Amino acid sequence: MKTRLQISLIALFLFFTGIINAQQNPVDTNTYVVTKNNGIEYIGKILNDDGREILLETKTLGKIFITKSDIKSITLVSSRKEVVFGEYRAQGPFTTRYQFTTNAFSIKRGENYALVNLYGPEVHFSLSDRFSLGVMTTWIASPFVLAAKYALLNKSDKWHFALGTMIGTSGYLANFKGYGGLHWGVVTYGNRMNNISFSAGYGYLKTGSEETVERPGTYLEPNFPSTYNRLTPLRKAPLISIAGIFKVGSKASFFFDSMVLFSNQNETHTTTSGGYDPQTQIYTPIINRVVEERIFRTFFYLMPGMRFQKNENRAFQIALAGIATYDKYDSNSFPIPMCSWFFKF
Repeated sequence: MKTRLQISLIALFLFFTGIINAQQNPVDTNTYVVTKNNGIEYIGKILNDDGREILLETKTLGKIFITKSDIKSITLVSSRKEVVFGEYRAQGPFTTRYQFTTNAFSIKRGENYALVNLYGPEVHFSLSDRFSLGVMTTWIASPFVLAAKYALLNKSDKWHFALGTMIGTSGYLANFKGYGGLHWGVVTYGNRMNNISFSAGYGYLKTGSEETVERPGTYLEPNFPSTYNRLTPLRKAPLISIAGIFKVGSKASFFFDSMVLFSNQNETHTTTSGGYDPQTQIYTPIINRVVEERIFRTFFYLMPGMRFQKNENRAFQIALAGIATYDKYDSNSFPIPMCSWFFKF
């Protein structure tokens, strides 16, 4: 009888000890991505960590032991959306950008990034969880543009809003006489990995350089229209943009970017009449009439491309960009392929 009582007391003691230990060491139910030094990633729950190795339970390989010395990083997966096709997809600062335009998502504090294009570099800093500041230039350090974006506070998980502005100077080109600006608002629907954005804004540009303009009038050949030089006027135009990005793999995304500008400026235009008429076989003097009129012109930029993000610190993207201009007298189009490299710091 005494032996049974001792056994019962010991069992009761062990039972309460287990409860206390469970309360002091709660089971970790979080999901982690474990990256080894060779770049291989494993996603799962950490069942045990003895300081020398960890026991990771994965859905694909089951339970595996990984030596601590072979581990490069252990990252907490904060959302199931970060796991794409069984692989980890980081939601870093690159998700705030397309090619030229940005969406309404903010750069999180401590997630600054640099963007290197073929024409020049950019650097963007997060001053708060909703406000970021950036610098854009070319490889000759001119022109120079300051960019800022403020993400508005909202309660929706799908709809996001932000305001942005860019102010620039021609720098030492044109002796600092040139300047410009672009101010816009953007609304984004979706999450950081799959979204579509609609933007609208107003831009203006004064290059600070001279242009040769034909003087309005009527000129009878052999007299040619006279010309004069003037500083380029201030060009102003409203614009709209539609852009988006969609994941097509664990490390790849398809994106598209676009901008449409509507310009309505005073410009000179030359009309020619006269000459030899083959039907009547009559030759009349050639008259050139130079008139100044307001011409409505549309600029259209389309930039589809692919982004490849090897890890959360680097990404590469290529865009098959094209530009087209239209007005009532002429239309032109030409390609501008773009390559960009993202670096988080």
